[in-house]
Amino acid sequence: MERVTDEKPHDAKPEATVPLDLPPLIDQEPEAPKTPERPARRAVVVEDEALIRMDVVETLREAGFDVVGEAGDGETAVRLATELKPDVVVMDVKMPELDGISAAERIGKAHAAPVVLLTAFSQTELVERARDAGAMAYVVKPFTPADLLPAVEIAISRYQQIGALESEVADLTERFETRKRVDRAKGLLMTKMGLSEPESFRWIQKTSMDRRLTMREVADAVIEQVGGA
Repeated sequence: MERVTDEKPHDAKPEATVPLDLPPLIDQEPEAPKTPERPARRAVVVEDEALIRMDVVETLREAGFDVVGEAGDGETAVRLATELKPDVVVMDVKMPELDGISAAERIGKAHAAPVVLLTAFSQTELVERARDAGAMAYVVKPFTPADLLPAVEIAISRYQQIGALESEVADLTERFETRKRVDRAKGLLMTKMGLSEPESFRWIQKTSMDRRLTMREVADAVIEQVGGA
């Protein structure tokens, strides 16, 4: 689970280096892929306090989301997420019948949607439980649209990235190592080239497709050539 931070760089050197013609990349920033027009993304909002739920719904709708489902308990949240397959679920932690962390775990196991958890606390133990349950981001109450919307975008982006990596790498151990390498390469592209986190991942993904390499091979080349520049 991430709030705003990336994972720490992995110190191991890649076993092989794939040349990516990176001197031009260093001299000239990689062009961020253009984002095509897309239909409104769909969201489910789960909060047992009606006023807070209305506030979250309004915030998401003003940001262009289509709120396709609302609920006040965890059991209904799981049902709506698995039936509707929204782009994101924004859900409170403390709820009747089934708490938000348990609901997030069930939604994650069903591969239904990324989850953003709302919580009144930011204790390390709670954050770790939410991460282990598969939540992609969390927001501490009270929050503003400036707090909620970036967390939602991070959750959606991370969920899509994990899905892309899982489709490329079947082995669980190899998948974990690939995610670490890609995260480090993204961080280098963000700091050295000025790309955003989603743009960095799309650049790695596009380079992988264009040059018929795995994303790990592209990430390894970025780490060695951009990281050592």
